[in-house]
Amino acid sequence: MINIKNIKLNVDKDNIDDLLLKVSKLLKIDRKSILDYEIIKKSLDARKKDIFYVYSIDISVNDEDKYINNLNIFKSTDHEYKLPILGNELLKERPIIIGSGPSGLFCAYVLSLKGFKPIIIERGDKVEDRIKVVDEFFNNNILDLNSNVQFGEGGAGTFSDGKLNTMIKDKENRINFVLKTFVECGAPEEITYLNRPHIGTDILRKVIINLRNKLISQGVEFRYRTTLTNINISNNKLESIELNNNEIIKCSNLFLCIGNSSRDTFDMLKENNLNIINKPFAVGVRISHPQELINKAMYKDKKDILPPAYYKLTYTSKDKRGVYSFCMCPGGFVINASSEKNRLVVNGMSNYKRDTDTANSAIIVTVNKNDYNDSVEFQKDLEEKAYRLGNGKIPVQRYIDFKNNIKSTTISEFINTKGNYELSNLNEILPNFIRENLIEAIEYFSTIIEGFNNEEAILYGVETRSSSPIRIERNEQGISNIEGIYPTGEGSGYSGGITSSAVDGIKQAEWFCNRYKI
Repeated sequence: MINIKNIKLNVDKDNIDDLLLKVSKLLKIDRKSILDYEIIKKSLDARKKDIFYVYSIDISVNDEDKYINNLNIFKSTDHEYKLPILGNELLKERPIIIGSGPSGLFCAYVLSLKGFKPIIIERGDKVEDRIKVVDEFFNNNILDLNSNVQFGEGGAGTFSDGKLNTMIKDKENRINFVLKTFVECGAPEEITYLNRPHIGTDILRKVIINLRNKLISQGVEFRYRTTLTNINISNNKLESIELNNNEIIKCSNLFLCIGNSSRDTFDMLKENNLNIINKPFAVGVRISHPQELINKAMYKDKKDILPPAYYKLTYTSKDKRGVYSFCMCPGGFVINASSEKNRLVVNGMSNYKRDTDTANSAIIVTVNKNDYNDSVEFQKDLEEKAYRLGNGKIPVQRYIDFKNNIKSTTISEFINTKGNYELSNLNEILPNFIRENLIEAIEYFSTIIEGFNNEEAILYGVETRSSSPIRIERNEQGISNIEGIYPTGEGSGYSGGITSSAVDGIKQAEWFCNRYKI
């Protein structure tokens, strides 16, 4: 097959027939001469007045070589992921994976495809039960400390937008493997080629269930409501692990696929002398607007025929801090994403259709080692203040009131939350440097998106868990300073988001496979 890049289609003529017709005209062949095709990438270019979809497509035609080296036409590359080759060391016990988020599930998937039968330890519930527990929290503010928005099967991404885009480099086609696996488990095929693929929290939950069943059929064992409480080490090697404070299991290979909210696990690992360092992260607030405002700003007169608009904003402030949007959720909700007693954190969530009338995104400010003594304690302090300010509910404030440092007494009708909220003054919980940088950045963002700073803009506190504040150090074979422990995924400090976490789980499974045989 040959690949043709940079094919532009007007947004009101976005269909496969028009795409293939344009390809045939480019190649000066009859439409029927295209024997087969595969869409490789589709993105929306809305940077100028004329808005286009831009495609990259693989096609099969006769005498393909004569078209190579023409403008934007190349020989198609291999997109298939190749499973690792097994090593020579005989495996003694089944490997154990802590956490059933994306890194844990895909680590287990690769291991199971190579004949290993890992055990997955999950402190929360399976998806079906987790949904009920989280809904109870949203409706009645009753928090389950082990099964919540952060903890449980599927990880924190299960209650998000289901965004699958990532900026990581991927010569090994691991991303393609992840996306195709999602499609096999019920996701729409479009995620394999869209520039910003997402499946929404509603579809992602179904995908996770199907992936679980696939893993079980391949010999993977799941244990829910089970928490890693200690590790036992001898001569700098892992010997066994403790579960729920009372069960000891022999274990010489442990994948730490923990989430970035696993603070009790961080503490336990530090006590056992794993090398853990602080890493850069960012904190701030959620901001929401009417989705119509974002659509109009991004799409102009094409807003009625395009999907809900997405934005990505970045700014460098006067004191050289980065301020940027993160986890933007078109047509979504702001949710209470708490996982600890007397602490409150928010996140964004949306379904596949992104069909609410509000858009929201985190607006976060980079923090560095000069801002805190301990990165996790810095997060905790902000979350405790947010909990007190909102009396256990999401503290919210109109941006205009935040800028003027007064408590909001009214709020826009365009507020959409999962979890109760309370009108507040977020200035009471945010350090001054975060407050000033947020205002400076939001005023700048309003020059890009008209109305971004208007009276309908709402802030929600506090957004602290955009990424892990720590990194568990590992060597070139993926192993920590303790032999047999594989720090993996977002909580260990090596990824951010669903796809990159899944990829890191695959990468760690590869190192393991290259060493062991069964």
